[in-house]
Amino acid sequence: MSTSSNSERIRTPEEPADVGLRELMAVREVAHAFHTAKRPEEVFQIALDRVSPLIGATFACVFAVGEGEDNMHLAAVHNWPQRYAKFLRQMRVRLGAGPSGQAASERKLIEVPDVFADAGAGDWQEVAMELGFRSIVALPLQAGDTVLGALTFYFASPRAIGPDSRHLMRIVADQMAASAEKARLIQNLEQANAALSTSNAELERQYADLLEARRVKDEFLSNISHELRTPLTAVIGYISLMQEGLAGPMTDEQQNTLDQVKGSSEQLLSLIGDLLQLTALKRGDVEAAFSDVDPRQPLRDAVAATTPRDGVTLDVREPSDVPMMRTDARLVTRTLRALLDNAVKFTREGSVHASLHVDGDRVAYVIEDTGIGIPEDAHRLVFEEFRQVDGSTTREFGGSGLGLALARRLARMLHGDISLTSSPGQGSTFRLELPLRS
Repeated sequence: MSTSSNSERIRTPEEPADVGLRELMAVREVAHAFHTAKRPEEVFQIALDRVSPLIGATFACVFAVGEGEDNMHLAAVHNWPQRYAKFLRQMRVRLGAGPSGQAASERKLIEVPDVFADAGAGDWQEVAMELGFRSIVALPLQAGDTVLGALTFYFASPRAIGPDSRHLMRIVADQMAASAEKARLIQNLEQANAALSTSNAELERQYADLLEARRVKDEFLSNISHELRTPLTAVIGYISLMQEGLAGPMTDEQQNTLDQVKGSSEQLLSLIGDLLQLTALKRGDVEAAFSDVDPRQPLRDAVAATTPRDGVTLDVREPSDVPMMRTDARLVTRTLRALLDNAVKFTREGSVHASLHVDGDRVAYVIEDTGIGIPEDAHRLVFEEFRQVDGSTTREFGGSGLGLALARRLARMLHGDISLTSSPGQGSTFRLELPLRS
C-alpha cells in the first residue's frame, strides 16, 4: 500500500513541474493571441490574466505611450480593485514618474521589493495603502529603439522576484511589445494605404483632366488650322497672280518683296499642314495605304523636295539593287522629308548625307549631318511636340518643334521607329527603321 500511495500521490500546486508547465502554457496562450488577436489590448489582457496568478501578483496593468505624448494611458488591467475601476480611463502616468514611468523612460526593469521600506517610494506609500499592495515590478515594453509602454505587477506582500519569475515577465513583456509594434505598423500601413488611395484618386482625376485638356487643345489646333489654311491659300494665290503681272507691271523691288511674302506664306502653310496632320494622327484619322514600292523612291522624292541652305551640300547614297518594300510610300516620304528638313535647318555649313540600307527584313534610312548636334539629355525632348533644345525666344534656329514629333508618329504608324545618335558640335544621325514587309 505504501508503494501505491507513493506513486499515486498528488503534487501540490507549488511543485516545480506544475509551475513550469503552467508557465509554458501561459506563454503558449500569449503567443497564440499574438498571431490571432486583432487588437494589442486582447494580447495584453490574456497575458495579464495568465501570468499574474503564476507569479503571485495581486493585480497588474499595462500602460501604453500615446503618439507624440509624454505620458502613458492604461491599456489593460487584471484584478484591479473594484472600487477604483471607474477611474481607470482617466489614469495617466508621466514618463519618468513612478516605477512604471521610470521603467519606460529608462528602458529597464524597476523593482520595489517593499514600498514602505523604500525611502525613495515615499510618494507611493499612500497609494499602496489604499490599493493594497506592498511590492511593485515594472518592465518596459520596447520594440527596437522605440518604447511603447510599461508592464507593471503589484504584490500584496513584500517580496523579491526570483530569476524564473523575472524571466517569465520579460518573455511576456517582449510579446506585448511585439503586439503593440505590430498594431502600430498595421495602423501606419492602413494610413499609408488610405493616403495612397486618396492620392491615386487625385492622380486619376488629374489624368482625366489632362486627357480632356489635350483633346480640347488638339481640337482647337485642328479647327484653327482649317480656318487659317483657306484664307492663307487664297493669299498665296493672289501673290502668284501679281507675280505673273495680271495686276499690272511690277518693278524688280516689288517682285522681290512678293517673293519674300510668298515664301513666308508657304512656310506658314507648311506649319499649318503639320498641325493638321499631327492632330489627325493623334485622333487616328490617318490611314496607311500599303503597296509594293521601291524603297529608294521615297528617299529620292524627299531629297528632291529639300532645299539646303548656302554652304551646305546634300547627297544621297543608295544601293544599286534592293528588294521591293511593302509600305505607304507617301508617308515614308513625309517622314524622310521631316528628317531632312531638320538636318538642313541645324547645319550652318558642311554636308547632309542620306543613305539607304537593307538588312534582312528591315529597311534603314540614315540621315547624317555636320550640324550643331544635340546633348544626350535632350535626345528624348526633341521628339516631343513644340519642343526644341533651345526653347528661348532668342534662339538662333526657328521652327515650331513639330517636325521630329510628326516624323516619329508616322514611323510608328508604319510599324517602325526613329533612333538618334548625337552630341554637341559633332552633328546628328537619325536612323529610320521600317519593316521590309508590313
